[in-house]
Amino acid sequence: MTTSPAHPAAGDMTDAIISPGDRILITGAAGFIGSRVVARLLDLGFTNLKCLVRSPSAAETLRATLAERHKESSVQALQGNLLSRDDCCNAVRGVTLIYHLAAGRGQKSYADAFLNSVVTTRNLLDALLENGGARRFVNVSSFSVYATPPGRLLDERCPLEPRPHLRGDAYTYAKVRQDELVLDYAARHRLSCVLVRPGVVYGPGNEGIHGRVGLATFGLFLHLGGSNRLPLTYVDNCADAIVLAGLKPGVEGEAFNIVDDDLPTSRRFLRLYKRHVRRFPSVYVPHAISYLLCWCWEAYARRSQEQLPPVFNRLMWKTYWRRTRYTNEKAKRLLGWSPAVPTYEALLRHFESCRRKLRHA
Repeated sequence: MTTSPAHPAAGDMTDAIISPGDRILITGAAGFIGSRVVARLLDLGFTNLKCLVRSPSAAETLRATLAERHKESSVQALQGNLLSRDDCCNAVRGVTLIYHLAAGRGQKSYADAFLNSVVTTRNLLDALLENGGARRFVNVSSFSVYATPPGRLLDERCPLEPRPHLRGDAYTYAKVRQDELVLDYAARHRLSCVLVRPGVVYGPGNEGIHGRVGLATFGLFLHLGGSNRLPLTYVDNCADAIVLAGLKPGVEGEAFNIVDDDLPTSRRFLRLYKRHVRRFPSVYVPHAISYLLCWCWEAYARRSQEQLPPVFNRLMWKTYWRRTRYTNEKAKRLLGWSPAVPTYEALLRHFESCRRKLRHA
């Protein structure tokens, strides 16, 4: 395994918009990405952190981890629920910078996803307006909010999906509405907001094969990505970009897409997964056939009045399996970010984590 280069942001944070002693709020702090954001802030010398988590067990785990790694930090692991306006007011009180990573992942219904991503974000923004004092609000979003890009280059100029309810995915619907809400508050209340939209975030703690590669069904893996590039970002690289989006001056109102360099194709990812993790039968489904299958599924769902949910449809196909190009140029130019962990090394770390999980399954 190769050695990572020195982190590009580690040496100089003298231009940060806040001081090391200023209080920072991180929601979703115990999550897959949130825990890395907390660790990265501590590594950079920002030790006055308020970490909002939902459950007592998550709060206790976070406290134990931070106590072991950063004994001199002033970190508060705060249990709270963003659906509670009182908890939101308590969370934002006295903070100078907010990283909002909490989201309703895994929600099956549109109503639950909306409640746990949009309503919670509104409560947090309202509390921020009531209490004041924060220099910036960083909202962590997703590539899923974009419509199919014209010219097949997905960058920050691409519009949000105008019909997210037709995507068949409650998470996508909620993230589009969340981004719209943040942009609306920023415009109406002159809040300093930055949007960070990662691609597929992977690494230890998020094992498995993403749907952009394909789907496992009836003992056979359907490889749907083919020669498409995967918009991957290793979790540590993604956390670095999120941290910089909160600290760098002059990026108010900007959105940043986060993907790593040297993105592998779906075919290469699957080949490496089989080599380093485990082998299993797979069959490649050409794009024309997968598009036709999605069209058939969508048509049958419509005729059955959605007794069969339209989870596979043409909008979803265009997002997942249509050939698209990606760029991280804006994040590099304005944030001074670059992936500290090279893609091949990141993949090896990910596959090692996958092997460990399989051994303990």
